Amino acid sequence: MFDIFDKGVEEAKREVYSSQEELEVRLAELQREMKAAGIPTVVVFEGWSASGKGTMIGRLIRSLDPRGFKVYSMTKPTDEERRFPVMHRYWQNIPVNGNISVFDRSWYRCIDFKEGKKLKEEDNEKIYRILDFESQLTSEGYLVIKFFLHISSDEQKKRFNKLKSVKSTAWRVKKSDLKQNENYVKVYRMLCELFDRTNTAAAPWHVINTSDRDTACITMYSVMIAAMERALEQKTRGLPINPDPIQITSPTRPQVSVSLSDVDLSLKVSDGDYKKRLKALQDRLFVLQNELYRRKIPLIIAYEGWDAAGKGGNIRRITQALDPRGYEVLPIGSPTPDEKQRHFLWRFWTRLPKDGHTAIFDRTWYGRVLVERIEGFCTEDEWKQAYDEINRFEYSLTSFGAIVVKFWLQIDSDEQLVRFTARQNTPSKQWKITDEDWRNRAKWSEYEVAVNEMIEKTNTPSAPWIIIESNDKKYARLRTLEEVIALIEKRLAVKD
Repeated sequence: MFDIFDKGVEEAKREVYSSQEELEVRLAELQREMKAAGIPTVVVFEGWSASGKGTMIGRLIRSLDPRGFKVYSMTKPTDEERRFPVMHRYWQNIPVNGNISVFDRSWYRCIDFKEGKKLKEEDNEKIYRILDFESQLTSEGYLVIKFFLHISSDEQKKRFNKLKSVKSTAWRVKKSDLKQNENYVKVYRMLCELFDRTNTAAAPWHVINTSDRDTACITMYSVMIAAMERALEQKTRGLPINPDPIQITSPTRPQVSVSLSDVDLSLKVSDGDYKKRLKALQDRLFVLQNELYRRKIPLIIAYEGWDAAGKGGNIRRITQALDPRGYEVLPIGSPTPDEKQRHFLWRFWTRLPKDGHTAIFDRTWYGRVLVERIEGFCTEDEWKQAYDEINRFEYSLTSFGAIVVKFWLQIDSDEQLVRFTARQNTPSKQWKITDEDWRNRAKWSEYEVAVNEMIEKTNTPSAPWIIIESNDKKYARLRTLEEVIALIEKRLAVKD
């Protein structure tokens, strides 16, 4: 029943344009206006095999400035792409603010609708990922336009026969395409259910009948123009681009958290015990790294903590135990101009480790609810919204099979002052202390409130926070090694 999705299309077709050329001119104008307004656009083309996706995309972009768009043809994932979470390759290709990404096939292909099999229990997880991805984009101000190109069973068969009759195009008709035509009614019913579950106000489906391609192009242009004009009007009025957000929350909810004030910072370890235990723990971690590689399990270690809490030394004790070919340390600073032009999670999605490898983040995506919150680099709505976005991000990682270890390195204010002073008075360490460190220290109480709230709202069963008592650096190093080992062993105990 594709007609239930056609209301927006019919309204768009009432726009008064006397020719396709006028529509193209208007679309080019809107591209420039969207660029100036900094509104990124994602356009999705799905459809029946032989419904004309290539032709429609060609018509769409021929009037656009090529410097402002890019077309991505999303074929089956490669062996390398399968080593990352499903949405990884789509996150990589989202546009910068003001630009357009056009997807020839999309994230909907994680659900196989070639044969029209009924949606199964495992498809619910895939639909969740789809809605989560679109929710993340639209809530951040991306305009998402989704087209499904529709033809009848007879028209599809006619086009297949035409393609097969010419040697140069016969290769385009695959067995799976013919299977789709044989199961047309089943596929149709499945698509109706899929569209019903993914047709949202912020990212609606627009079904276009492409039996007559000129009429289809006019409809496509009209939909694009109407959507862009609405987005620009909302932006001009200072309102969200998508006023009706996609309602979705992480399936994993925060659990009971410990407050920073409850942490015992008096814990210490002797030098002799430290050396003995450090060697044993590092040897054990080396063995476990090899097992993670064999089982193709990614490991993500996220470090947050007070300035001078000992993150660098802590990370070194972990990396000393690892094969350097299997890990990467990722220091995260302020976002670059290019990174600021995309969703705040983009720079982390693009840095994820492939299966069997380890990524160690020195500072993380939690900057959104810490430094960006305190320093006013994002709005209150943005950092409040980020808690759930982060939970969903981490759920995507753990549901893929990754081990996510999150450390907060806790020291008290007095210990931080001692370490700051030592750095300032030691020539070889002066590079480690900056004016920004002192400014952050002056806002200790504000950061403490933010950290406690962060832990409370993002301490989930699948990605819990581990607070490391770090007044004694050696104790902290041993504890982090123990926690990493314990979580790896727990994961390895689960049969894949």
